[in-house]
Amino acid sequence: MGILNLTPDSFSDGGKFNTEKGALEQTHKMLKEGAEIIDIGPQSTRPNAEFLTAEEEIRRLGNMIAFIKKEFPETLISLDTFYAETVKFGYNEGIDIINDISGGQYDEKMFDAAAETKLPYILMHVNPSYETMHDKIDFADITLSVNRYFSEKTAELLNKGVKDIILDPGFGFGKTVEDQMKMMDEVKYLGFGKFPLLIGISRKSFIYKPLGKSPLDINEETQKLHLKVLQQGAKILRVHDVAEAKKTVDLFKSGSV
Repeated sequence: MGILNLTPDSFSDGGKFNTEKGALEQTHKMLKEGAEIIDIGPQSTRPNAEFLTAEEEIRRLGNMIAFIKKEFPETLISLDTFYAETVKFGYNEGIDIINDISGGQYDEKMFDAAAETKLPYILMHVNPSYETMHDKIDFADITLSVNRYFSEKTAELLNKGVKDIILDPGFGFGKTVEDQMKMMDEVKYLGFGKFPLLIGISRKSFIYKPLGKSPLDINEETQKLHLKVLQQGAKILRVHDVAEAKKTVDLFKSGSV
């Protein structure tokens, strides 16, 4: 899954791809490098990012989804939003997957929108409100806590008729470096093996801050971690650097590691 930020304020690539020309060029580049899903994000969720309403997200998206679908009709598009209204707009424009970082907690209509559209839904573990999204929680056992959350939320989704669920443990959201490293070791236990697992660690601070590096300077370390999660059963990698991640996936598939 290649990341396409339509934001002026994303931490590592803000403002680069928020024009139709820039977005199309980046989509083409990522597809050529091996991306199978393009994840479009109209709103940054980094700490202290500008908060947008659903109306502002929709305005920022404009015709971008339909535009990309027209140019690359075979491409799967996921829409990174926590608003039901944005999901419905995206559905009409041709999206294939809902990527909700909020687990339905920031918009009470989100699970209903997932049920109505019948789109695959990515359920992420995160703190219960937008304001506390990045607050570091002291988890007694991070894997147990994430699994309890997954258990409750998937039951709610299944009850509403959402059957195609992908789980994202939420690296980079309200978790200490220690807890994230523990999660990294215990990916194989997340989600009880019931649903496919998406891992998004690309350019995350729990990797680069302890190393004293920048988000753009941790490719080698990130690929080692990507390999580690693939070996534990992860099915989707959400990445900025598609070509590098593709090399790791190919290495994993070759069985030589």
